Amino acid sequence: MIEVLLADDQLLVRAGFRALLDAQPDIEVTGEAADGGEALRKVRELRPDVVLMDIRMPTLDGLAATRGITGDTDLEGVRVVMLTTFELDEYVFEAIRSGASGFLVKDTEPDELLRAVRAVVRGDALLSPGVTRRLIGEFAARSRTPAHAGVLDGLTDREREVMALVGLGLSNDEIARRLVVSPLTAKTHVSRTMVKLGARDRAQLVVMAYESGLVRPGWLG
Repeated sequence: MIEVLLADDQLLVRAGFRALLDAQPDIEVTGEAADGGEALRKVRELRPDVVLMDIRMPTLDGLAATRGITGDTDLEGVRVVMLTTFELDEYVFEAIRSGASGFLVKDTEPDELLRAVRAVVRGDALLSPGVTRRLIGEFAARSRTPAHAGVLDGLTDREREVMALVGLGLSNDEIARRLVVSPLTAKTHVSRTMVKLGARDRAQLVVMAYESGLVRPGWLG
């Protein structure tokens, strides 16, 4: 059972998400929060698998709450999906850099929301429909604190190659076809790279690929 915490200052939004999620046989909403501070307290108490976190909330916003969650080693298993009204929200990239697994616009289709919850539990990166890989590249290029390329020193040549393909938005199956290896081998390379770099999931691996200069926005088609 996937346990979900809803953090949004709008009661109707929370009610709509709860009705959809609780209707699924493998998902259960275990708590709700109306602001970031309450979200942090509830996460520490309930330890959900996924937090659907609104970016803009009173008292403590979703970005600060996300940092509080991802910066707590006791909450390493909690995945955060940011919710925003606008696809080009200026805080989206900062949220991903802070450890969020991705984001969705609030008017996303129900099926997409369900896929999102299940995807982040698997450790997959998540972008809302309509948000292109170019968006991440743009935000990464404007990052205020880019990482040094030296963070890649511990990677093998193949792991760098795989990381670059992840940065370009390729799935494990697409990476496998590109490198002419099995999907399991591609998945193993991705997992080892994440472990070496301390990346929580593919979303952070994408960000690190840009920040280290391994992938650059201009390469995207």
